Amino acid sequence: MQFSWNRKARVTSVLSVLTLLFGVLLAAPVAAQATSPNSSPAVSYVNTLANQRADPHIFKHTDGWYYFTATVPAFDRIILRRAQSIQALGDAAETTIWRRKSSGVGSGQVWAPEIHFIDGKWYIYVALGVANEWRIRAFVLEASGANPLTSTWVEKGLIKTNWDTFSLDATTFTVNSTRYLVWAQQDPSRSDENSSLFIAPLQNPWTIRGTAVAISHPDLAWERIGYKVNEGPSVIQRNGKIFMTYSASATDHNYCMGLLTASATANLMNPASWTKSRTPIFVSNANTNQWGPGHNSFTMSEDGKSDLMVYHDRGYKEINGDPLNDPNRRTRVQKVYWKPDGTPDFGIPVPDGNTPVRLRSFANSGLFVRYYTGNSVPSSAPALADTQFRIVSPGLSGNGTISLESTSNPGIYLWRLNGSQVQFEAGRNLNTAASKAAASFNRRPGLADGSGVSLEASDASGQYLRLQGGGNVVISAVSNAAEQGQATFYLE
Repeated sequence: MQFSWNRKARVTSVLSVLTLLFGVLLAAPVAAQATSPNSSPAVSYVNTLANQRADPHIFKHTDGWYYFTATVPAFDRIILRRAQSIQALGDAAETTIWRRKSSGVGSGQVWAPEIHFIDGKWYIYVALGVANEWRIRAFVLEASGANPLTSTWVEKGLIKTNWDTFSLDATTFTVNSTRYLVWAQQDPSRSDENSSLFIAPLQNPWTIRGTAVAISHPDLAWERIGYKVNEGPSVIQRNGKIFMTYSASATDHNYCMGLLTASATANLMNPASWTKSRTPIFVSNANTNQWGPGHNSFTMSEDGKSDLMVYHDRGYKEINGDPLNDPNRRTRVQKVYWKPDGTPDFGIPVPDGNTPVRLRSFANSGLFVRYYTGNSVPSSAPALADTQFRIVSPGLSGNGTISLESTSNPGIYLWRLNGSQVQFEAGRNLNTAASKAAASFNRRPGLADGSGVSLEASDASGQYLRLQGGGNVVISAVSNAAEQGQATFYLE
């Protein structure tokens, strides 16, 4: 676990009118959002979730509460929050359950805590250092009781691995009744590198069993910028596969995330069972002004229907001095989408503010409203971010309307140039009442399915946003059942 932190700013692209397809909507609560039977509903959160909280870990427990912990800038304590919704964690009271010691193990750095519930007890995995030494090791705390914020925490001690070298960022998961520990450690056979990822089965939550094996080294160019690092592993299991994200490189704007994949039936102790993505899967984005995203965890939405990724980044690129001394990394949350082949799609770090949604066509479940430039719809599959849009509510024209802002190009809005033609325009150019109205919509029940949504032009009663079969978007009157289907969307 290294460091970087956040603040905020925004880049508004300059585009004159961009022909394209667009999409998306709504600021209603998640429970009220429309979804198709084959997708998960849109989620509704506001980023940033928590300022000056890095390496965030959110655990959804069976008691209905979310539990949150993270690194604090002083590196001197372990904090916990709890709330019954993810958004409420941002303002929840914070309890310090452990403080830095005056000497020995735990008298130095306190990094990257994670909270887990295992066999009826609470456990926190955390990296602890020794004052005035570069001696950092993974450590475990245990507590009994229903509420970990009020429970008594007992030190179970250091996790003894097969080598006494720099180690941190331990996490745990279970596959086929076997519980594993994965962590970052300096490989003694690769002393010129900072950390690799190791795995071992657990005898109990604080003791590994057998000899650990390395499943990933920082051997790709994007994992070796500033520092040669693989760290911050986190696991999500879906579709018969184990997906393990991890972070790489220095904790400035070069910090990014990679992905390891294994079959749930494979021998996870065999490094050959794990396939590494050759390119990073989550990186800094200048358009959305998000820098150095990484050290994530996974959780579930309140309704249990959407996978979420929790991570930290900064809202600025340039840092004065050592990134470890910059206190402004911040906790953020966004939805994980799934590709037709069953693999995750993390997209890009979304802009600050409301999380975006996608508009899935009622008429064609594989088709989404998308952003593109040029005069025709590209034949290639769109990037996830080009199918995501932030719902601006109230819309640019006010009066209960919404406007649709591109996620991949913040500050650019869908609007009607004239007739049925749909284009995008920079918000600063929408400076008259007429242009603002042309970039605003009224949300209506779906014309083809009342559980879906339809978007009626705010300045043209009876004319709706329609996604045609070829992927083209128009705004026009709806005269038959086929056109009603084209004008109906499910939010996800």
